[in-house]
Formats: sequence, C-alpha cells, structure tokens
Amino acid sequence: MRIEYPRHGGDAAPVEPEHAATVMLLRAKGAGTATGPRDMEVLLLRRAPSMSFAPGVYAFVGGRVDPRDADLGVPGEDPAPAWWVGPDPTLWAEWLGVSVPLARALVCAAVRETFEESGVLLAGKSATNVVTDTRDDAWEADRRALIGRSLSFSDFLDRRGLVLRSDLLLPWSRWITPRTEPRRFDTRFFVAALPEGQQTRDFGEEHDHVLWTRPDDAVGRWRHGELAMLAPTVATCEELAACGSLENVMAAEREIVPIEPELRRVDGGLWAVVPGGNEYPL
Repeated sequence: MRIEYPRHGGDAAPVEPEHAATVMLLRAKGAGTATGPRDMEVLLLRRAPSMSFAPGVYAFVGGRVDPRDADLGVPGEDPAPAWWVGPDPTLWAEWLGVSVPLARALVCAAVRETFEESGVLLAGKSATNVVTDTRDDAWEADRRALIGRSLSFSDFLDRRGLVLRSDLLLPWSRWITPRTEPRRFDTRFFVAALPEGQQTRDFGEEHDHVLWTRPDDAVGRWRHGELAMLAPTVATCEELAACGSLENVMAAEREIVPIEPELRRVDGGLWAVVPGGNEYPL
C-alpha cells in the first residue's frame, strides 16, 4: 500500500513541528526457555479513515503534547511534581536533550496518551505500585475527560491519588517529520512494558483496529504490502526485532539523536530516506 499526502511546494518555508510523544507498548510472548528469554509483541493501532494525518496507517500509541502536561501545580516548586515518581524531569531532560519543562511534558504526554488510546495506565498509588484494572465506567469517564481536555493529567492523578511512574518508561529515539510536510511533529519515542494485570481496550475514537504483533512480523507484512506503516514505525519495529526479546529491549542503552527523513521521488514513487541511507517507500 502506497501512502500519499499533500505537501508544500519546494519554495514554501517549513512548518514548525509540534512536540509529540509515542510509546512502543510491549508485552512478553511465551514463557521463555532455559536457553533464551521471552519473545515479545508490540501494540499497533490502525488510524481511522477520518483522521487528517496518516489515515489507515498502523502506528504506536501517542500524540501531541498538551501545554498542561508540563504543569507543576505550584510555581517555583521542585522540578518533580508531587504526582511524579521515578527518574526526575532533570534526568529526563539530560536523556532527551531538552529543557526540564519540556522533558516533564513529554514524559507526561507519553503516559497520558497511552492511557487515552489503549486504557493502559503507567501509574500507581506509590513508587512500587501499578494500577491493575482501568475497565470500569469511572475510569472510562476520566479517559474521555482527558481526551476532551476538560481534565488535565496532573488533576486526574491528584483526584485518584496516583503518581506517574516515570521509571516504567525508557527513552528510545527522536523522529522529526520531513520539512516538506504540511503537518510536522518532533516526536520522542519511548518504550514501556505492559504492566502485569492490565489489558488494552479497543476504544475507537482515533483508530479502528488494534493489533498485537511481533515486531519482525509487522515489518514482514509491511514489506508484502499487507500493513501500512510510516518510516519511523517500520524502522522502530526493525530495531525492536533486532533486540530479540522484551528483556533485551528494556536493557538497551540508547543515544537520542534527531532523525529527520528526506522525501524523494524514485522511479515514480515517493520514498522517505533516513540519514545513513535506509529508504522506505510511502
């Protein structure tokens, strides 16, 4: 499947990208063996045909940063809010190469978007606790309020007496939409393992199909034209597959550098060319 989007002309000034966060939500597959760790699956959501950006494309959970994602609650307080546990925003800022407020906003957006799109919540009552079930009507009402932006994520956590577990996320990569695109995002990619006891749900506001799949199977289906994905999703699935297991992914050490593909026409088709030479047809 080839994907075509309207683009700027060559003389148009690039659009300033919006900050966004994406999470590769992983779960173990199988019980492992004495000679090797467990296999894994990654969550992909197919974007609904009504979506203005990348309709019909499979992607990880994620979305734009809400300005309130950086909320401290009280001006001048410590960089880590009361509803935050795990590595503090100062350390995240170092890992991601951004300011402390932006680091705080990106991590918060990653956790918030994961809950909004899948029902999985990387939060708990304490630094050693994780919510195990978010499937009743009260959770659903809060999820919808977050989507509608009538409720900020910090207020949601405060109301429920929860803390964001930043230790359940790992930084993975940074992708910037090509300069010729009319809508651009500067997206930080994170990895998280599905917390024990939690289940993903099929909500359908922005997607119409939920798929748990092995990363290498996703790449194989993309190569055969069975699964539409954009270059960052394909490349990231290739990286996850190369790790070989959930344990290896969570132990990986990553250097976060910006990756901005260039769009080129090759033999009549449009390709995203990643620095270093990898090419992905659109």
